[in-house]
Amino acid sequence: MTNLSAQQLRRAADIQEKIVALKDELARYLGGSTSSRGPGRPRKFGMSAAGRARIAAAQRARWAKVNAAKGSAAPKSKKRTMNAAARAKIAAAARARWAKAKAAGKKSL
Repeated sequence: MTNLSAQQLRRAADIQEKIVALKDELARYLGGSTSSRGPGRPRKFGMSAAGRARIAAAQRARWAKVNAAKGSAAPKSKKRTMNAAARAKIAAAARARWAKAKAAGKKSL
């Protein structure tokens, strides 16, 4: 296609325009669209898997850079836990509250 003359390109463009005009006229006669998408359906633009992979890799690289800057400044602290004595004390208090609530409920019946 690159070795075509200007006159040949103009002729090809004219033929293309005639094809489009004929398709439109055919659609008017048939009462619908001749396109494969159908009437009223918008064109959908897609992205190749390779394009999505490139974008995902670039985003991962950006987040790695951000996390590397954060990670060097402050070390992660360990998750705090509760010792067994404190847990037993809280459980005992909860059992006492429930016992009191149940006793109050039975008195009202």
